[in-house]
Amino acid sequence: MKKPKIPFPKSGSSKKQLLDSLEKYRLKDIDWRKGKAFCLVYYPGDERAKLIKSIYDEFYSENALNPSATPTLTRMESEVISMCADLFNGDNNVRGNITSGGTESILLAVKTARDWARKHKPQVKHPEVIIPSSAHPAFIKAFKYFELDFVVVPVKNFRADPKEMEKAVSKNTILLVGSAPSYPHGLIDPIAEIAEIAKKNNLLCHVDSCIGGFILPFVKKLGFPLIDFDFKVEGVTSISADMHKYGYSPKGASIVLYKDSSLRKFQFSVYTKWSGGVYGSPTILGTRPGGCIAGAWAALKGIGEDGYLEMAKETMKSTKQLIEGINEIKDLQLIDNPDMSIVSFQSSTINVYQLADVLNKKGWHFERQQLPPSLHFTINYIHRDVMETFIKELKSAVKEVKRFKLSKLSDKLQIGLVKSAKNILPDGVISKFQQTQSKSSDIHKENTSPMYGMMNVLAGSDDLDDIVLDFMDKINSLE
Repeated sequence: MKKPKIPFPKSGSSKKQLLDSLEKYRLKDIDWRKGKAFCLVYYPGDERAKLIKSIYDEFYSENALNPSATPTLTRMESEVISMCADLFNGDNNVRGNITSGGTESILLAVKTARDWARKHKPQVKHPEVIIPSSAHPAFIKAFKYFELDFVVVPVKNFRADPKEMEKAVSKNTILLVGSAPSYPHGLIDPIAEIAEIAKKNNLLCHVDSCIGGFILPFVKKLGFPLIDFDFKVEGVTSISADMHKYGYSPKGASIVLYKDSSLRKFQFSVYTKWSGGVYGSPTILGTRPGGCIAGAWAALKGIGEDGYLEMAKETMKSTKQLIEGINEIKDLQLIDNPDMSIVSFQSSTINVYQLADVLNKKGWHFERQQLPPSLHFTINYIHRDVMETFIKELKSAVKEVKRFKLSKLSDKLQIGLVKSAKNILPDGVISKFQQTQSKSSDIHKENTSPMYGMMNVLAGSDDLDDIVLDFMDKINSLE
């Protein structure tokens, strides 16, 4: 039997040894500290980060599993919920919890809706949820976990279409979902119209504001013309918002809020027949890291409205710079005008996945999207001094891609072959072929445009599912 490549250590390593190892490992990490990452990392500046981290460290070992043992954490979480209820135009009846992230917040909102329906809609035997196609895939994860039926409704101009959602309402519907904004394109769904449909049909309405919750209220205070999306809208019954994004708290902190305590009770898990005693848990996690709760509390208290307004102002200034820069490049087209600091663009003349490869090699990191092929940039406070440089390199990269005529043809041929092959080849052949095409997951060293072009063609197919599953399976391999 072949032994694992890294055996369990016989003795501990020194701090220097550990740091030396990390220095080597980090050579492949994105250089977010210089503002070169337009996803994954949100940074409020060194001074604010130092303050938040110091409070996080104070509760590094604490566990909020048992409220009676850690009343300080309970107090901090309660204050965070109260401050967020105020931020999202709720009243003193709003209740909620800090979770480990947006996915857990969404899972809890869906679980709550299911259990609410069991009590208030007992006639529903096969509960279903209606979401727009732009909704975050965490909802699909929730539906699979909780074995709920769901209807995905096409969007109109990249926003949820209330008319189509209303058509989809059936006797089994329990919940409608809208995004503020949708992650792919930074566009706020017509929440008021969706919530009105929900109220009229005695349904719950969840607003997913995981990406925008902690910047949209401040963008609105700065005078940007945004529609209402929170508890100010009659019919909205729950909201999710990530504190570790534009709230700038440490990773592992989101919130889920409910209109009142009677609804939140359906979120809880209670078991009173265990030999270990009565077990009650408010969220999916049992152990709840105290540092994340403390860090979230420190972010809101330490930054305050003035700080968040200042960061929102700088962020929107950088967003405007990027939009203007893109509009100066005739080969690129914005996917609508975003409501906040998420910018996505496509092209009718060049291969945007090739453009992504060129920008990656210049050290920039962002996300590739499909349906349609596009590139996605999330701007935050850390980008306030890099936008001019990025736009210059973006323009240069577009010119470079336009010289790739032979490469463009190659991509088109490969994608064309995929379109033909997927209809005639046996199941699994395409995914096996794809495995032979790239031995490395290092996006900065490979020309990935053919792969992403193929993925766009195969979107939603079993073959693409196989490719992604195989990739995920190999991520933690040391081979």
